[in-house]
Amino acid sequence: MKITFLTQYYPPEVGAPQARLSELCRHFIQRGHTVTVLAGMPNYPQGRIFDGYGGVIRNETHERLRIIRTFIYPTQKADFLHRLTNYFSFTLSSAFLGAVVLPKADFLFVESPPLFLGLSGFWLSWLKRMRMIFNVSDLWPESAVQLGVLKKNSFGYRISARLEKFCYQQAWLITGQSKSIMEDIRTRFPSRPTFHLSNGVDTKIFHPRRSTQESREILGHGKDCVVFYAGLHGLAQGLEQALAAAHLLRSEVNLKFVLLGNGPTKGSLVELARQSDLHNVCFLESRPAQEIPALVAAADIVLVPLKIYITGAVPSKLYEAMASGRPVILVASGEAAEIVRDHQTGIVVEPGDVASLVQAIRTLYTRPDLRKVFGENGRQVAEKYYDRTTIAGGFIDHLESCL
Repeated sequence: MKITFLTQYYPPEVGAPQARLSELCRHFIQRGHTVTVLAGMPNYPQGRIFDGYGGVIRNETHERLRIIRTFIYPTQKADFLHRLTNYFSFTLSSAFLGAVVLPKADFLFVESPPLFLGLSGFWLSWLKRMRMIFNVSDLWPESAVQLGVLKKNSFGYRISARLEKFCYQQAWLITGQSKSIMEDIRTRFPSRPTFHLSNGVDTKIFHPRRSTQESREILGHGKDCVVFYAGLHGLAQGLEQALAAAHLLRSEVNLKFVLLGNGPTKGSLVELARQSDLHNVCFLESRPAQEIPALVAAADIVLVPLKIYITGAVPSKLYEAMASGRPVILVASGEAAEIVRDHQTGIVVEPGDVASLVQAIRTLYTRPDLRKVFGENGRQVAEKYYDRTTIAGGFIDHLESCL
């Protein structure tokens, strides 16, 4: 089998889609298939092209993986105009340059968001006679409305909704990361073929035994109880809630909040912490992906927040925390909350309920026995239901059966 992945996000960038797609590519290669990646120049989330990259097009080969990178307009600004320019720059460069250099394959796997990449995917799949698999990791434009980026029934919303419908209708197969995403699509487009390509975690990489003395020292003093967040500092995460909780818990001398990562809201978060004199909050810069498992395993509590309810959203950080045997405080509702409650892997707090967030943190801070139970439950759940090797194997089996 020959398969091409079309994605704006790919390593050496650090993030959820980057990790998920690179692992999926690795599993295809291990099964003996030919894999090509068409991606943007790495720039996320710093909003600048990484050192050693740039220009209009670049070819790389990593073992048996070919990566073609094309031009992208980098930005860290979260306003609609800058994000739109960022999305369309790669949509256009991948469409035009991909038409010239991309080899023919059996399948073209298109990662959305950005939704606009479906236009490039449709063009390339038609030109190269490939079957398009449209993978939905967030429901656009609905999630944009929920985050306040788009207004319902605005011109931008109507155009995006038509594009969403077009992408689903043109796809040979629609895949999605969560059950609720797939239920939404199947309800609105019952005639379209779908496959639940669940998000998950590499349970060998994320493991309780990954914790080291060095990773613990990075997070804080040995006596501290560390509430840890690692990931994008963006609009959807609502990390202001964590700072509000830290403010109310600043009298707890051995309780520390560590926020690792980068993103469009980090500057304002750092400034807010400074103005509030939050000495119990530490901001760390992004670290290479290979260092994250040890840091997650070294934490006492892992915070997985969302600002609001987003249809279908199940953060990758939840799976990573469970696989690492860490208790979770999940600030979310919907499917993610069901996973935590049903399997007793942590405490669920509704987005925006800072008082309940404070109580959840205080409960786990004072109950190491409960932290241990939640962590053990999480590890078992990750191994049984969300191991990426099993998930990828099922997807590859499905595509092989269609050749």
